[in-house]
Amino acid sequence: MKVLFIMSAIFLLAACTSSVKNKSESWTEYLGGPDRNHFSTLAEIDTNNVHQLKIAWTYSSPYSGQMQMNPIMINGTVYGVTAGLKAFALDAETGKELWLYSDSTSSNGVSRGVAYWEDGNDKRIFYSIGANLLALNANNGKPIRTFGDNGKVNLHIGLPESAKDKYITSNTPGTIYKDLIIMPVRVAEDAGAAPGDIRAFNVRTGELVWIFHTIPHPGEFGYETWPEEAYKNINVGAVNNWAGMTLDEKTGTVFIPLGSAAPDFYGGNRIGANLFANCLLVLNAADGTYKWHYQTTHHDLWDRDLPAPPNLITVTKNGNQLKQ
Repeated sequence: MKVLFIMSAIFLLAACTSSVKNKSESWTEYLGGPDRNHFSTLAEIDTNNVHQLKIAWTYSSPYSGQMQMNPIMINGTVYGVTAGLKAFALDAETGKELWLYSDSTSSNGVSRGVAYWEDGNDKRIFYSIGANLLALNANNGKPIRTFGDNGKVNLHIGLPESAKDKYITSNTPGTIYKDLIIMPVRVAEDAGAAPGDIRAFNVRTGELVWIFHTIPHPGEFGYETWPEEAYKNINVGAVNNWAGMTLDEKTGTVFIPLGSAAPDFYGGNRIGANLFANCLLVLNAADGTYKWHYQTTHHDLWDRDLPAPPNLITVTKNGNQLKQ
């Protein structure tokens, strides 16, 4: 599909405001904000006049393929990613292309959009191509050469040696918290899958700041719920966050839904409750320390004599009573 029909939400925003007044009157992050609630307070267009809307402009790109992208709009500029995995910036009022990142060799793929960070005049766009997280100058689309390796960070960083050549990418924008970007990842679904560890990188330098092992290592909470050597990533992997995460900025808390361990449909080599697979994991965004989790299966876990980490909120077996 060569013509990108930018979402109607962007048209609404462009028509109603050309600068960021507050986050609920703009679209500064993927799905509307750090809480991903798709919400805007703009009221100029409602059920009484929505039928009168007409297309204001379209943007044509030379790439065909699948589009799952949710654009963002900041200070009158729309940022997104084409089906060819080329990031772009458009004038929100006219649709005029301001820049198109064309240094990538990728010709197609799926990206849900970009993440944005700024500090004064330093404004950056982050998104992934293959196994690399890229940092671009939001003003001109040029790579930030001081970020990682000449503008990119390989998403294998921090994973065990056994995963160095395994498939990993990120289709969903990372979550920005202060000077960190916390990355969701997509991995394979078979026994050779890479681990889905949650990692945060410094947005200025690309340095790995913290890592949370979603398949716990020896001595970590939940290790007893796996076979002893599951963490070595030989025949067990995944437990990854592929859909993205939400952030409570006031408390510095990140909420991370995690998927199944791999292989997905056979658990004979990973007997146990398998923390933190198939659960909601809640971490301190600043340092990745554990706060609490809720696992949608294996509630009998809470009947076991496992060491409880600080600030653990437990869920009773009937799943409807919380206690500190």
